[in-house]
Amino acid sequence: MGSLGEEPQVTEDCMGLLQLLNNGTVLRSQTIDLITQQIPLNNHKTVLFKDSIFHKPNNLHLRLYKPISTSNQTDTATLLPVVVFFHGGGFCFGSRSWPLFHNFCLTLASFLHALVVTPDYRLAPEHRLPAAFEDAEAALTWLRDEAVSGGVDHWFEGGPGVDFDRVFVLGDSSGGNIAHQLAVRFGSGSIDLRPVRVRGYILLGPFFGGEERTKSEDGPSEASLSLDLLDKFWRLSLPKGATRDHPMANPFGPTSPRLEPISLEPMLVIVGGSELLRDRAKEYAYRMKKMGGKKVDYIEFENEEHGFFTKNPSSEASEQLLRNIGDFMDNFSTTF
Repeated sequence: MGSLGEEPQVTEDCMGLLQLLNNGTVLRSQTIDLITQQIPLNNHKTVLFKDSIFHKPNNLHLRLYKPISTSNQTDTATLLPVVVFFHGGGFCFGSRSWPLFHNFCLTLASFLHALVVTPDYRLAPEHRLPAAFEDAEAALTWLRDEAVSGGVDHWFEGGPGVDFDRVFVLGDSSGGNIAHQLAVRFGSGSIDLRPVRVRGYILLGPFFGGEERTKSEDGPSEASLSLDLLDKFWRLSLPKGATRDHPMANPFGPTSPRLEPISLEPMLVIVGGSELLRDRAKEYAYRMKKMGGKKVDYIEFENEEHGFFTKNPSSEASEQLLRNIGDFMDNFSTTF
């Protein structure tokens, strides 16, 4: 370590769970109780789940959730849609195995009667953006390869089968940002993913940023989220030296690509009325819809805070959110 004056110093500290030292060392706590709030694993009796690797070079895994069927029919009426869920965590935290995300995916599979795929992605600051976006694209490519091969993974076979023509991308917080990036990357028709067809994107409390503060950001902190923490996430996840107006943080920043010419699949943006990120989500939906030719719906849950649906998936608001997602999927599953 050298002399006393040369001891490494903490330059960033996220709740004591993640620390960045001035020599570049990253320290991560193995205790996640503060974030997961000690939510017990839900032994959902109507959904099976299993893990599978989808990117060997980076040792990335995903978790599959499949509702137990009472029928062996495989006609199109009983084929399961696919929901690809990207977890939140400010690009710095999170995993498919965290209880709050695991429980939410169990609920998604059961309520929507869908095959749910939830991939992990590399985390910052060890792997700064665009690493997470690259891994998310790799997950959809893995799904495409499963469709092309007829389903190497046996969970894509049998009754009920899986409808690769009805795929929906769902992202929570930083996962919502990932959903936006994927929507822009693959565009309308998701031609590069054929025979997989993404029908729509659902952004839950999407994690966007910007140098100019919004009214909700200047408002009171949430129970588990503050503006200081959001800023730390950006400093840790964006390329070194980048500001919150970087295109990967701000879709409408001064150097962000113009979105008007890009044809996109339908979007659903959902946010809590008490979220620090509320105004950015609202502006995102409004500006995207105003561009013309883009189908964007916006729903705001009064008095709810960031991630209310994962923290309490059985609440009345969470159940209504699931109904909203189900309605969105029904509206766009067979229209094109």
